[in-house]
Amino acid sequence: MPAIFKGMIITFRHFFKKEVTIQYPEVKRPFADIYRGMHVLKLDDEGRERCTACGLCALACPAEAITMIAAERKEDELHLYREEKYASMYEINMLRCIFCGDCETACPKEAIFLTNRTVPSEYKRKDFIYDKSVLVEKKDARIDVSKRQTPEVLEFKKDKTKSHNN
Repeated sequence: MPAIFKGMIITFRHFFKKEVTIQYPEVKRPFADIYRGMHVLKLDDEGRERCTACGLCALACPAEAITMIAAERKEDELHLYREEKYASMYEINMLRCIFCGDCETACPKEAIFLTNRTVPSEYKRKDFIYDKSVLVEKKDARIDVSKRQTPEVLEFKKDKTKSHNN
């Protein structure tokens, strides 16, 4: 008999607790500033791709989710790519990605970042392989990634004499 009353007291307490269910998608849960979501390939200030196809992001990826093919920039592509070499094909398999952030840490040109956007759901596996058409940020819709960087890094970037990304 005492066990039944203990169980009833616990059940009665739960009636007055706040609901933990969030009514998604109407109500969205707040994310931390350092949340690792969907990838983005950044453009420089002039709208050119930063990626030089060095392959360090692919080497650093423990899930081997990144593949790329390098190509040489042609004379008529000076406005598209900032370096002589660029990634003609860049793909991330989002089903393999573990969102560890090693790719953005390894990139010497600060070309790839994980954003605070969630990866949308799809019905087919092939739709989870994102190419440059999905990954490269749009010139008219730039994505702010400054919250992903520490205050020390942001302070370091202010000194243009130490910049390696010009």
